[in-house]
Amino acid sequence: MHRMFCVLSFVSFVSFVVAAQQTPNTPPAQGAPTFRTTTRLIVQTVSVTDRDGKPVEGLTAKDFVVTEDGEPQEISFVEFQRIESTAEGVRPEQPAVSQPTPAAAQPASAAATVQPTVPSQISTSQPGDIRYRNRRLVVLYFDLSAMPPPDLIRAYSSALRYIDTQMQPQDLLAIMTFQGGAVRVKQDFTDNRAALREVITTLIYGNDLDGDGIPDRPEDAASAFGQDDAEFNIFNTDRQLSALQTTVAMLRPLPEQKSLVYFASGLRLNGVDNQAQLRATTNAAIRANVSLYPIDARGLVAQAPLGDATRPSPGGLGMFTGQLAQGIVTNFQRSQDTLYALAKDTGGKALLDFNDLSRGIVDAANAQTSYYILGYYSNHVAADGKFRRVRVSLAGGLSAGLSYRQGYFGDKEFAKFTAADKERQLEEALMLENPVTDITIAMEVNYFQLNRAEYFVPVAIKIPGSELALARRGGASRTLIDFIGEVKDDFGNTIQNLRDKLDIKLSDETASQLAKRPIEYETGFTLLPGKYVVKYLIRDAETGRMGTYQTSFTVPNLMREEKRVPISSVVLSSQRVPLGDAIYSVQQKVAAEAANPLVYEGQKLVPSVTRVFSKSRELYVFLQAYERGATTTQPLVAFVSFYRGGVKAFETPPLAVTEGLDARSKAVPLRFSVPLDRLAPGQYECQVTVLDPTGQKAAFWQAPIVLIP
Repeated sequence: MHRMFCVLSFVSFVSFVVAAQQTPNTPPAQGAPTFRTTTRLIVQTVSVTDRDGKPVEGLTAKDFVVTEDGEPQEISFVEFQRIESTAEGVRPEQPAVSQPTPAAAQPASAAATVQPTVPSQISTSQPGDIRYRNRRLVVLYFDLSAMPPPDLIRAYSSALRYIDTQMQPQDLLAIMTFQGGAVRVKQDFTDNRAALREVITTLIYGNDLDGDGIPDRPEDAASAFGQDDAEFNIFNTDRQLSALQTTVAMLRPLPEQKSLVYFASGLRLNGVDNQAQLRATTNAAIRANVSLYPIDARGLVAQAPLGDATRPSPGGLGMFTGQLAQGIVTNFQRSQDTLYALAKDTGGKALLDFNDLSRGIVDAANAQTSYYILGYYSNHVAADGKFRRVRVSLAGGLSAGLSYRQGYFGDKEFAKFTAADKERQLEEALMLENPVTDITIAMEVNYFQLNRAEYFVPVAIKIPGSELALARRGGASRTLIDFIGEVKDDFGNTIQNLRDKLDIKLSDETASQLAKRPIEYETGFTLLPGKYVVKYLIRDAETGRMGTYQTSFTVPNLMREEKRVPISSVVLSSQRVPLGDAIYSVQQKVAAEAANPLVYEGQKLVPSVTRVFSKSRELYVFLQAYERGATTTQPLVAFVSFYRGGVKAFETPPLAVTEGLDARSKAVPLRFSVPLDRLAPGQYECQVTVLDPTGQKAAFWQAPIVLIP
């Protein structure tokens, strides 16, 4: 069963759905009818404020009016969460173990002491349990996968400072980490400062393997990358954003408002990252009623204009024009843009360029104000998967500001979808601003000039085989994948669209390896120069699970390039396959294979997409240089370099190109076959340099790659 939601422009609310089926406890008499009723409990948190922005108290169920798709709903319960505003200060020390007051003898407004527990999940409150009533729920989330030791120490110290001197009586803190490819609950919600301090202390010294007082970088279990699904975890922030999405999903069963303090050393979306994952993480936080408060653990950074001692001295004209210094500043700012977007879109606040990181935790706690929790049983029980629009208002002419969730999507079992339902689901999911990211996707977009105006844009999509279902049909293994996509220009106009179905027949041997091998899909478009956004939705036709990938790209106008050698994008690959055995190409482009620059001598170059390569295989590098106005090939020289830590590790001999000019596109193909056995495993910067000795011009292209044994 799959659930889809729409994106919202405000975040101080939540709605979650609980489905329950009631059946008689005793079996019915012979021949007697059996009655079954299905109810759907909808829970909303509603913030009610007066003209001064202060919470309005004392409202009951009679004061609220709730409609769903225009039909009135009967409110079953209303509960007010009173969050006291306490001045910031030092909280008295608590004993290491607190004994809670029995719930039956404790007033509803009292701040009950919560026992410290360390479960694998965040515990939910049971009926009659008031542990979270009138409390501020704050989560300290540490991304251990991408923070260097100095930033970790700074983040941990700030957390300790908050626990010791700034934590308030109504605060409940939980501690969660992302490490080794998994999200872990280090401490469930508690107000026991001794227990919280012990967890932070363990995080500080628990990873100190060499005894120098500095926590060593945790080994990521997913770092043993191979030519399998693990390659999807490299060179993008999708893994970090997906982990954050998992974290907020763990908090969703709690109807109360939550604030998540996200400690990170910047979070930058690169060219291969999925923008849909960023949006899905944001929407998951909205659905879970979690406001994100990212904190840049690097603090206030003063950078040397041309770099510090960790990098070699720069060269070229850029060091005199200020271009290099501006590039360093721009890269740093871009690493904070995603943190700012996460906070802005979820109703939180980002703390950037501050050395006192505990201030961000204080902001997250103080942002929680009093609110109401409303519950009603929806009279829309049909499992049609349609959107239910919810409206909450005040009865009796009461006037106040309301913030709440505008609706939700109903459920529907995919196995019972008709063909029309499945098609409608794909189209609606593609149009939704709330993307579905159940299936991991990696995508690469390239461009090659066809003529003075048009460019061929091949698109390669890679999917982990482990996330697809297999069905036995006629003794053979098959996996069915639905594709739907579109390309829009900078103004939001649809330029190209695609609808396709991929039916892959696998042998028994190949099917057994599918769990560790990805599947690649290829298509292509013909576009004019400009800025575009490509969005693809993929659905496993057997289970209904879907994944979305969205990214922006630019097709440059190479006809206007005067200072450098005009070149296409660069394709890196470790695989060339016979044209007839290509994994897949969309049917509309089969007739254009002859014009596809990735096809050469009857073989197709398969883009790596994830840019993970094995030392045991050669690296194929392909690009085109364009010689406008030439009638014969003008000599070019090109070579490929590999840098590690700013130091050149390997460089291919110069390749002299004296032939191959295409009369129509004026393209000169440049092809390299680079042995990788001379390089040690690890991460490198791959640079392609193209020189035009006649015109005294050059062009450079650079991208990160990873080599594995």
